[in-house]
Amino acid sequence: MKTLVPVLGDQLSFDLSSLAGLKQSQTVLLMMEVAQETTYVRHHKKKIAYILSAMRQHAKALSKAGWTLDYIHLEDPENSGSFTGEVARAINRHRPDRVIVTEAGEWRVAAMLESWETLFGLPVEVRSDTRFLCTHSEFEEWADGRRELTMEFFYRAMRRKTGLLLDEGKPAGGRWNYDKDNRKPADADLFMTRPLRFKPDSITREVLALVAERFPDHPGSLDDFDYAVTAADARRQADHFSNAPFLISAVTKMRC
Repeated sequence: MKTLVPVLGDQLSFDLSSLAGLKQSQTVLLMMEVAQETTYVRHHKKKIAYILSAMRQHAKALSKAGWTLDYIHLEDPENSGSFTGEVARAINRHRPDRVIVTEAGEWRVAAMLESWETLFGLPVEVRSDTRFLCTHSEFEEWADGRRELTMEFFYRAMRRKTGLLLDEGKPAGGRWNYDKDNRKPADADLFMTRPLRFKPDSITREVLALVAERFPDHPGSLDDFDYAVTAADARRQADHFSNAPFLISAVTKMRC
C-alpha cells in the first residue's frame, strides 16, 4: 500500500506521528513551501527565512535517512500556492492508496486537512500530534464544567501530571508561579550569557536571497540572520541556554 505523508513546516521531526509504523519503501513524504502560508499575514522577513531554511535542512536530513521525498520549492513555477493544491498535484504524480498526516497546529490549516478525504476521494488519516504533553481529550476533560478557562490552573494540572518543578507534589520553591517577581527590573547580570550565533550555510544563504526578492514589502530586515535552523544546532542552542548562569541561578533560587 503506497502512502503519501504531507509534512508541514512546523512538523520538522523524525518522531512525527504520521511516520510511525510506515515502511520507507512504500511511503512518499511531501514537503511544501506555499505562498498562502507566507502571506496570509505579513510575516517578518526573518520568520519566513527561518521556516523555509529549517524546512530545507530537515528535508535534507530526511533524504539522508532513506525517506523518499517530494519537495516543492516556493519558486517552483508549477507551485499552486496552497497545501491543498500541492497535495492534489502530488496525488496525481504518485497515485497513493492513502494519505496520512499529523494534525495541524492551527484551526485554519486543520480545516484544510479535514476536507481532503472528500476532495481527493482517498482515505485520509489525520493522526494526533504526539509531541505535546497534553492531548485534546485530556484538555477537554479538564475544561469540562469550568466557568472560566484560566491558564494558571491548567498549568498547575500539567505540572501535577508530569512532576515538573514539583517537590513531593508541592511546587518547587513553595509557590506555583513567580509572575510578580518577573515584573521587577532585571538583574544587572541577566544578559551576560548571549545566545549562540550560527553562520548561514549555503541553504540558508539561498533562502535569504529568495525572501529578499519575493517579500520586499514585508516588515523587518534580514541583516544578521544567525539562527539555529538545523536540529543539531537547535539542540546546541537549547543546551547553551539551559547551562546559562542566570538560568541555573534562577532555578536554584526556586528550589531553595
